[in-house]
Amino acid sequence: MMGSRGYDMTPTMYSPDGRIYQVEYAIETVKRGAIAIGLQVKDGIILAVEEKSRDLQVEDITQKIFQVDDHIGIAAAGYIPDARVMVDNARFFSQSNKLTYDEAVEIETVAKHLADQSHQFTQYSGVRPFGVALIIAGVDRKGTRVFVTDPSGTYVPYAAVAIGGNSDEVTDFLEKNYKNEMSMDDAMSLAITAINLKSDEKGVKNIRMSTIKTDTMLFEKVSNEELVKYMQTEGASPK
Repeated sequence: MMGSRGYDMTPTMYSPDGRIYQVEYAIETVKRGAIAIGLQVKDGIILAVEEKSRDLQVEDITQKIFQVDDHIGIAAAGYIPDARVMVDNARFFSQSNKLTYDEAVEIETVAKHLADQSHQFTQYSGVRPFGVALIIAGVDRKGTRVFVTDPSGTYVPYAAVAIGGNSDEVTDFLEKNYKNEMSMDDAMSLAITAINLKSDEKGVKNIRMSTIKTDTMLFEKVSNEELVKYMQTEGASPK
């Protein structure tokens, strides 16, 4: 009989206690990534990430927030090269849907598609699960939507969510402070405060943010100058 260590050699084999170790290892990779946040409010959605750049790195190019379509964005935590592969897949899927049906793809449809892709990589030998979790957010005919996928292939809708390192503590903070009726400005301030909870360097230097508003349904990057404006003062401390 195979020793216990053998059960973590492939994602196609369950251990005797019902675990798939390769998937668990991939989820652990997500937990080692930098924090990413998705918020859904009545006027739009917000994606925010912590991204530490080197001194000579061009700072206006983010590696962890991606535009999929005019009305869809993705924030990633974990192994970012895997995220790029999945984002390219999502872009192709979105454009194919537009050419086939002559309408913008719904956010949930993209989230399910990416979750299905992740799940496929838990079913075949010779491959490894994607080591990344994604926040898929946007605005469609159903309104503002935020979904999370993980390496196991699940996808779950949220109003506010955090993934990556220290996500449990940040999620607790969001549960206490998030309100669905809050304005975009307040939600952007909340996202900045949430990231700064566990950040080694407070402020907005290492924060990247994008929004999609319900009135325009267009993906937009938030400039560093705007982030400074939305950063909460010391008096607005977390609860």
